[in-house]
Amino acid sequence: MAGRAWKFKDDIDTDAIIPGRYLVMNDPQELAAHLFEGVRPEMAGAVKEGDYVVAGENFGCGSSREHAPLALKGAGISAVLAKSFARIFFRNAINIGLPLFICPDVDRIEEGAYIEIDMAGGVIKNITRNESYKTTPLPSFLREIVNAGGLVEYTRLQVSGVRA
Repeated sequence: MAGRAWKFKDDIDTDAIIPGRYLVMNDPQELAAHLFEGVRPEMAGAVKEGDYVVAGENFGCGSSREHAPLALKGAGISAVLAKSFARIFFRNAINIGLPLFICPDVDRIEEGAYIEIDMAGGVIKNITRNESYKTTPLPSFLREIVNAGGLVEYTRLQVSGVRA
């Protein structure tokens, strides 16, 4: 599925993704209504299911709040592409089933470009520019967690004897 790119710079912290005053909420759709409220207030009302966040270095830095990837997933973001991620954000995103991709070529993806990702093959296709970029594919065990919808559902499937 192709989606639109929402472009961000380096060092986007979790407070920019979802401001701290909304940490009393746990519902992903409620959180999504406040996505990037302080830095891109128009985004929450305009993001569409299947869109992507594209960023520079150190995406998700700051506090270890799980609400940040929950807000992205609740808004319908398919994946986040960045040059690098804060480690705890990376793990929190995988744990809730939001795929992340490290790609050194994200600067070639402009705001509003239509892109799609081959998660297993590690290829990002920029449909707008008719270009493809390599990304580090998620290891198979992380893809299984993402495909199951997150760590809790993955664990349920494992306990029940079903493969994700």
